Amino acid sequence: MKIFTYVAVAIALVLIVFNLFQIDYSNPFDENSTIAIIGVVAGICAILLLVLLRFSKMIEEKTKQ
Repeated sequence: MKIFTYVAVAIALVLIVFNLFQIDYSNPFDENSTIAIIGVVAGICAILLLVLLRFSKMIEEKTKQ
């Protein structure tokens, strides 16, 4: 599970960086820029959920001991 979360976070970071390059900062509410902004927000949400999952697994391991 630990390796999965690290790989998934790495993929999410790559997608965030890719989408940041797709945003047209002179017109951020254009159709393609809006899709890229949604992709960035989705990547950030994915990272937050994976970090939360990792912390919950750490707490679960400590309570079993």
